[in-house]
Amino acid sequence: MNDPWWLVLIKVVVLFVVLLVWTIFNVWFERRLVGKMQHRLGPIMNGPLGLGQALADGMKLLIKEDFMPSMVDRVLFTIAPLIAGTAAFTAWAVIPFGGAVNIFGVDTYLQLADLPVGVLVLLSVTAVGIYGFVLAGWSSNSPYSLLGGLRSSAQMISYEIAMGLSLVSVFLYAGSMSTHSIVEAQRLPLQPFTWDLGLQSWYFLLLLPSFVVYVISMVGETNRAPFDLPEAESELVSGYITEYSGFRYAVYFLAEYINMATVSAIATTLFVGGYLPLWPFSWLARIMPQLNEPWLGPIWFVIKVQLFISFFVWLRGTLPRMRYDQFMKLAWKALIPISLVWIIVVATIKGLQQANLLVGPLPWVLGGIALAAILAIGFLGEKPEEIEEADVGEFDAFAGGYPVPPMPGQVLPELSGVVTSTAEADQAVVGEEQ
Repeated sequence: MNDPWWLVLIKVVVLFVVLLVWTIFNVWFERRLVGKMQHRLGPIMNGPLGLGQALADGMKLLIKEDFMPSMVDRVLFTIAPLIAGTAAFTAWAVIPFGGAVNIFGVDTYLQLADLPVGVLVLLSVTAVGIYGFVLAGWSSNSPYSLLGGLRSSAQMISYEIAMGLSLVSVFLYAGSMSTHSIVEAQRLPLQPFTWDLGLQSWYFLLLLPSFVVYVISMVGETNRAPFDLPEAESELVSGYITEYSGFRYAVYFLAEYINMATVSAIATTLFVGGYLPLWPFSWLARIMPQLNEPWLGPIWFVIKVQLFISFFVWLRGTLPRMRYDQFMKLAWKALIPISLVWIIVVATIKGLQQANLLVGPLPWVLGGIALAAILAIGFLGEKPEEIEEADVGEFDAFAGGYPVPPMPGQVLPELSGVVTSTAEADQAVVGEEQ
């Protein structure tokens, strides 16, 4: 739809305000939910239920001294957070909040822009946001920031590939890259074997491998626990934002929470029906058409996105941080190969359907076999290789002039000949008897 300029301006202002308020709420929501998980109260001061705490923290960052180290690249140091913040807001331009409505006599969608390649715009904008993190690490002229920026870029690019591949099957199945068209395609009833289950054709059911890969990738893409390796405190202090403070730090903080909502909104739009009613309301809508009212779309949409954000918080409150090599291995040896195989399966099935070669329950049987094969490949893993102990020689506690710990097979001089466990003693006795 071609909206007049004043309606586009209204949508921009409303979207900007909604994102800011939603971010403040999500900061409070995360603290409150993690507190419940860890048997703590969470924020309770500054307003009812501590709702004013997140607002107070934001004001504190705005009026705090904006310190800039003397050796930084001053131009890039300032531009980097602006790139990250701009990309975070821009991604929401193609996210649909609802269907067609009438605003001041103009028929329009509850969406800033419905583009034919809307999903590609989402992927490109989120990819541009990576520059904000890389430039922050490079321009800070700090080894901690530089390592954090490099680690962040490698992590985000790897999971950006997995995320993009997981969405290809959605394009193939829906036959469109428009976010609004993809949501409407999920409105069709789900009728396996001609059985009416009262469900809609949400793609998290029809394209389950893609949904699982996307959910894992969106956590890695946003640098959230347990994948928050660019900000590993024990290694990199605070990653690429080590040298930032004040307003610049606030922009990165804002971008992180908006990105968390963005990937949740993409998951909601492409896999769980977007602004369509939740079950059982989707089933009741057959006899109560009022539940399909377009103005109710934002309510269903916000509920679904908030559930995904709760998933982020749940991961943060329960799982420990992964090792970086394990994290990258998960992307390149599991998620990306699974996505490639699944794309071939979906493309084959869609091609056979267009040729009318698949009728009846055969597509569901083939899909189940393909899913079982992918899960089997993913869970089998590789057999660990046996490492042979090398002859490391005698232990030198001050090799190179520095105190070093013993390597496997070496023993401290003061412990040589000392039996440290009953198992070693039994093994020594067996060796003497032989």
